[in-house]
Amino acid sequence: MCGIAGFVGNGSSEDLRRMTRQLIHRGPDAEGYLEDPSQGIHLGHRRLSILDLEGGAQPMSTADKTLHIVFNGEIYNHPELRRELEAVGCVFQTDHSDTEVLLHGYRVWGEGLAERLNGMWAFVIWDATKKRLFASRDRFGKKPFYWFYREGTFGFASELKALLAHPSAPRSISETARRKLFAYALVPAPHSMIEGISKLPGGCHLTLEAGCEPKVHRYWKFQIEPEERGLSEDDLASELRELLDHAVQRRLVADVPLGIFLSGGIDSSAVAALAARHAGTEKLRTFSVGFRETTFDESAYAAQVAKMLGTAHHCEILDLPAARNLLPGLLASVDEPQGDNSLLPTWLLCGFTRKHVTVALGGDGGDELFAGYDTFRGLAMAETYSRLVPGPIHAGIRALIAKLPVSHNNLSIDFKLKRGMRGASHPAKIWNPVWLGALEASEIADFLGGPTNTEELYSEAITAWDECESRNLIDRTLEFYTKIYLQDGILAKVDRASMLHSLEARSPFLDIDVANFARKLPHRYKLQSGTTKHLLKRALRGLLPDEIIDRKKKGFGSPVGAWLKEGLLTPKSQDPFVQARTQSHREGRSDERLFLWCQLALEAWEESLLSPSSSQ
Repeated sequence: MCGIAGFVGNGSSEDLRRMTRQLIHRGPDAEGYLEDPSQGIHLGHRRLSILDLEGGAQPMSTADKTLHIVFNGEIYNHPELRRELEAVGCVFQTDHSDTEVLLHGYRVWGEGLAERLNGMWAFVIWDATKKRLFASRDRFGKKPFYWFYREGTFGFASELKALLAHPSAPRSISETARRKLFAYALVPAPHSMIEGISKLPGGCHLTLEAGCEPKVHRYWKFQIEPEERGLSEDDLASELRELLDHAVQRRLVADVPLGIFLSGGIDSSAVAALAARHAGTEKLRTFSVGFRETTFDESAYAAQVAKMLGTAHHCEILDLPAARNLLPGLLASVDEPQGDNSLLPTWLLCGFTRKHVTVALGGDGGDELFAGYDTFRGLAMAETYSRLVPGPIHAGIRALIAKLPVSHNNLSIDFKLKRGMRGASHPAKIWNPVWLGALEASEIADFLGGPTNTEELYSEAITAWDECESRNLIDRTLEFYTKIYLQDGILAKVDRASMLHSLEARSPFLDIDVANFARKLPHRYKLQSGTTKHLLKRALRGLLPDEIIDRKKKGFGSPVGAWLKEGLLTPKSQDPFVQARTQSHREGRSDERLFLWCQLALEAWEESLLSPSSSQ
């Protein structure tokens, strides 16, 4: 895992070094540079050494010095690809570097390279002969890639702060992105918080030809394509278990210490159980954090799974009130604001894990691929409510439900009920972002000034809904979660939290073979009779205890609502809208935790990233 930065066009060696050194946390082990001022190319790299510790230094070049690469990520099928490339005459200089596989693969397969890769990546290849730049981001957008093109200069980096270190980079806040932050509680690609800087979406390439502007094109997208294969449920469960087993085994390859994030939930427990089968004579290391606040604590379940598997388990009980004091610095460091307050415990878990290992496997992606969220249970109810209850009555029902006492427990009943009614009051195509977002369109207009165009505000969600070939609500919701929430919410959070500690996080559920299986699996195997992850749970029977498989989903959160109510966290803004929401929350009249968290995150980001010293 690494950090990459660079540019084609105007700029100096000093600019390149300043950009690259903003990424030292992503690559503390080494730095490297490749510059050819005659072609205007400058590539920078920070390395976290994981594979081929001796031979994997970057930027890396082919023997004839015509192709050069900077790469962030891991390619899990690189041994098979290496053998295939050697069979057609490629001669490798390294022992087992996945970076060199990308170089030779690009020469042989061109832009078709990405379709052959199984892994996570963001890389840039410079073809010195053709004066052509080729960039690619993995299918799900696990590894970040920001870019700008301005006045003939193209710049790219793993993080916004690195791009802002280039003198040609734009620096104005995007008002569109600000609105979308409050609409989604994240900033969906291709938007970034800086006007003129874009995120390359997952599953996309970017090419830059001499004398031309950059062109982005999609090579893959997650698309539900249900397929009736005539197999029994037992056969499907067995196939899924085998695919997951192979995905975990691929991700256990590293030349550095490795462990497993273990929450005690079904996804991380499945990864740990499968990893234990391949750990050999050395005990598998598992890591969890616990909290004194009982509604947020899962450590007992993690300990149960670890004991059953016989892992070397490490658990640290965290004092969240004490950790609260770390929030301003954390929010200022994550590069782009988002509304997921589980950022704090995720960051604490990564810091604890990094004391012992350099790589950790987790369960990210299981909920999005196999319908694990409570939202999926509420779809039929929302459809019935929307169809039978006349629109003018919605406001009255919401007002009545709003009078329920506010609870700040993790995933409390009142929170889910109020959120559910809020979403169901809107057209179906924007249910999902409204359920997840901090503010509704009308509220955003009141806060940031109107009018707010609903179609533009929720354009990504509407596109995902309309483009889904299946008309089924579950399939359409799965596509929203996988294309938007997973990429720019879950994966962005885990990437930032882990890389701030120089820890590589791997996600077996996002193995392309597992993902393709899920894409083609009819929805009845995902949600059945109110049971989420139906087939996945069946696949894991006998591998995990039934009480782990069947227990209620808890989630990974923090008591932000209570802290805001007690005045332990307070936005700095004197805006009347913010002040009114803060007061309402403190008095227990409404639950504004998501809006206030987004506001806190935005304030910390603006103060840190856009300060004069941030690009020095």
